[in-house]
Amino acid sequence: MIRADADPAKKVLATARAMNAEGINRGSAGNVSARGAGGFIITPTGMAYADCEAADMVGVGLDGMVHETAVRKPSSEWRFHRDIYAERPEAGAVVHTHSPFATALACQLQGVPAFHYMVARFGGADVRCASYATFGTQELSDAILLALEDRCACLMAHHGMVVFGRDADHALALAVELETLCEQYWRVLQLGAPKLLSASEMGRVLEKFAGYGQQD
Repeated sequence: MIRADADPAKKVLATARAMNAEGINRGSAGNVSARGAGGFIITPTGMAYADCEAADMVGVGLDGMVHETAVRKPSSEWRFHRDIYAERPEAGAVVHTHSPFATALACQLQGVPAFHYMVARFGGADVRCASYATFGTQELSDAILLALEDRCACLMAHHGMVVFGRDADHALALAVELETLCEQYWRVLQLGAPKLLSASEMGRVLEKFAGYGQQD
């Protein structure tokens, strides 16, 4: 875990390395960002995180302009990171992965329904799957924002998952939780049609999640 007061670039790099160590991402796929003054810090495009240094992380403004001090190009997915920060003030960090089970479901255009009460951890009675658009495009960002309405996570058709949290540690923890649920749901599907919790029960669970965990 990286301290909340640590250098933002070091925190982003450590989180990118951690998602690979957790087995929810491989190589240079996926990306991580953290909100900063006037914009965000994001992983660079096409670089293995094990080979990166903090100086390789890229500052981007909410206007989409790369900071003049940057030595690398930002992730090709910087648009949806920017748009999440612009639209969701509660988002302090974003984690995007190509984790195996989330990606498998997304490649079948499947979200995650209320097969387990922990689905409510992500803000609603399901985790939606955003419609497909080419990576790095505004169309993809628009689809993700729609799927994230009243949620903090979604799957991305033929692509992977995206999750945001209050900070990088929180976003990474949620990404691990979502991949675990996707694996569980994938296994349930092998047994036949899933048995889902009712809308009323998911409503009760969502109310309980409002006070879940240690409150600030």
